[in-house]
Amino acid sequence: MKSIHYILWSLLALTITVSSCKESFLDEDPYSNYKTGATDAQSIQAQLVGLHRIFAELWGYSGQQGFLSCWQVGTDISSAGSTQGVENPFYQYADLNSENAGVSYLWEKCYDFINHANVIIAATGDNNQAANAEARFFRAYAYNTLVTLWSDVPLLKTSVTVPTFNYTRQPVAEIDKLIEEDLSYAVTNLPDVGSAASQSRINKDMARQLAAECYLRIGMRDQSYFNKAEQMASDIINGGKYKLIEARYGKFTNEGGDYYRDMFRYGNQRRSEGNTEAIWTFEMEYNRDMSGGTIDNPQHRRIWQPAYHKWDGMVNADSLGGRGNGRLRLSNFMKYTVWRGMTGDIRNSNYNIRRWVNYNRPNFSAEIGIDADGYRVDKNAATAVRKVNVKTGDRAIPYRTDSLEVWYPFPTKWGGYDPNDDFGYALIKDWPIMRFGETYLLRAEARLRQNNVAGAADDINVLRDRAFKAARTTSNNPILGRVSSANMSVDFILDERARELISEENRRMTLVRMGKLKDRIAMNGDSEPVGKVITGFKETNALLPIPLTEIRLNKDGLAQNPGY
Repeated sequence: MKSIHYILWSLLALTITVSSCKESFLDEDPYSNYKTGATDAQSIQAQLVGLHRIFAELWGYSGQQGFLSCWQVGTDISSAGSTQGVENPFYQYADLNSENAGVSYLWEKCYDFINHANVIIAATGDNNQAANAEARFFRAYAYNTLVTLWSDVPLLKTSVTVPTFNYTRQPVAEIDKLIEEDLSYAVTNLPDVGSAASQSRINKDMARQLAAECYLRIGMRDQSYFNKAEQMASDIINGGKYKLIEARYGKFTNEGGDYYRDMFRYGNQRRSEGNTEAIWTFEMEYNRDMSGGTIDNPQHRRIWQPAYHKWDGMVNADSLGGRGNGRLRLSNFMKYTVWRGMTGDIRNSNYNIRRWVNYNRPNFSAEIGIDADGYRVDKNAATAVRKVNVKTGDRAIPYRTDSLEVWYPFPTKWGGYDPNDDFGYALIKDWPIMRFGETYLLRAEARLRQNNVAGAADDINVLRDRAFKAARTTSNNPILGRVSSANMSVDFILDERARELISEENRRMTLVRMGKLKDRIAMNGDSEPVGKVITGFKETNALLPIPLTEIRLNKDGLAQNPGY
């Protein structure tokens, strides 16, 4: 909204200046027929692509490299690594305030979605229902993000055309009415999967998946929505358009790997590339429009992967996911606790949660020291209890201090390597936004909330059947990994989401939506190093502060969230 105000003031100033001049060189001579609010088909499509561009701007933002970490650190599944700064208040909660750049950027982009969507909705009406529905999807997406993380927020149903400074916060229930209306319209009027303008454009099942998540949140206030959430997920599951990946496929079957890992390799991620689990894969490529292009320098790989390139025996490689910077680390809970009793789960294989690597620098050899605990030290260090020779192909031995940035177990889903960009500043790789595996988790939660624990267990077992398929064969145990109704609880669902969706879901949003942020922080399990553990959390930190810029622009209307 800040950007809307500033842009509008600039436009007013420009209008005043132009109207006071008579010189002909100031006459408008447009070089494009595209105009905001235009109703011709080409203009509408351009504006819809603009909504996808905003999505890329939001989650591909690199101006604050730690922005993506804000939605993972300070939770149960991850801890701070080599931070950039914007994410620090998201685990050092006493410092979280209304001037945080991550808070402001997400708020601003959500209202960019809303304002641009409102323009399209007004321009199309029922004359172009598919375009109207795609815009409504993004408006619902933005409002669901806002009410989940901020609660009451300003409600805009029409585009902003004049400077406005009297916005007020509207109750979540009012905004949820619009979300439901938008998603109902979207499910009815969007194209079926495979019929949209491109694979990355919005279809009915993307709207159903978003609706299932929204209705689970609304169900915490009105339990009738749990049934609606279940129905949305069931429509996807029973539609017969998707199938969990249970066998190797695609471009990399001649390399080491497994069928779960194959889903996340670039060139395998889209439905057209064999990924039968893909609901919404956001396409990222060089030199394409924003229905399948890139913008800025997405930081996903750099935050999730450690900086193993700092080891003298390592070079960046596609098999290792390219170059990371170690902005965040998996918590002790995610590294160890959540996998107890899960021997054989393919999601925890070294291809998916990489716990060790081999030296890969050509012709590398070195004599190193090893301390009593098996960590690497200088060969002449006082703590060295023995010396060993290591070479290319040997398992890499970390230093004790590497665990903060250079080496630790990490999810490989965001790995990718471009030989033209060895430094790896950008990630030109498709983004897995919605996946069939999560559909079962959403339905399991909806069933659990309605006390259908048997149905919830059935859905979890669909995922377990996939996860333990290979291990069951080798162990000759056909029920390895299966769960029963007695296992079902909200915390169990959250554990399973962590195993299935690590580094895919916005973990902070999930925990806040389910009212579990505080409880799950206590499960993080990290106690060192000092300065990187979670501190200062208060109940009021479950909601984010309203950005100070917005309060100043609307000083009579926007009250701050408690505790800030």
